[in-house]
Amino acid sequence: QVQFVESGGGLVHSGGSLTLSCVVSGITLDNYAIGWFRQAPGKRREGVSCISSSDGRTYYAGSVEGRVIIFRDDVKDTWYLQINGLKPEDTAVYYCAQAALEPLCADFASWGQGSQVTVSS
Repeated sequence: QVQFVESGGGLVHSGGSLTLSCVVSGITLDNYAIGWFRQAPGKRREGVSCISSSDGRTYYAGSVEGRVIIFRDDVKDTWYLQINGLKPEDTAVYYCAQAALEPLCADFASWGQGSQVTVSS
């Protein structure tokens, strides 16, 4: 079973930064993508950022372009999402997930429990 363990969320003032971490286990595919989507009450799920495990291709949603960096630690098998310049509209539960490769970040197959990010004004 594929498992995702997210951490790093919390309450942050507007303009602050957070780095979310995701430990992934159980993926047997050679080529796959890991990403983050977020979900806020009353809003559609939004793919935030994804990265391909094989070629390093990345995807960033327009809403976070320039404020987000997705990266990985090969040694620790941990995937990260750094969010800078947080805005109140970034408030959501952030989920680490296995993502589609083509189009990158177009869909998600499985994910973890999520981590709440709350940005105060």
